[in-house]
Amino acid sequence: MRTKSIVNAILRIVPAVILLQTLFFKFTAAPESVYIFEKLGLEPWGRIGLGVLELIVAVLILIPKTTWLGALIGIGIMGGAIFSHLTTLGIVVQNDGGTLFFLALVTFIFCVVLVWTNRNQITFLNK
Repeated sequence: MRTKSIVNAILRIVPAVILLQTLFFKFTAAPESVYIFEKLGLEPWGRIGLGVLELIVAVLILIPKTTWLGALIGIGIMGGAIFSHLTTLGIVVQNDGGTLFFLALVTFIFCVVLVWTNRNQITFLNK
């Protein structure tokens, strides 16, 4: 039982930390972040709006009763990020070695696992 609790904590903490650490770059208009959102045609409002949404998602993921909701929204956000990398940005963005793509992929996978493991809390699925 203890192992399950540790795994559950890791599944929640990893995507939350990834989402939270990117906020600094979004909210301070770091050149890398501005570049990405300009290339997507979403600068500045997309950068700021997604930053706010990612903050909300990270908090929801960390709260056990709302983990499923944060993870569900996280799947959508990270799905969009992965799609953007594959269609517009490329895997490697400004010589990052693919780090941003990898972090989006990890967050996406962890969110999928969180939705699956918390599916019993999703009322509209349990009717």
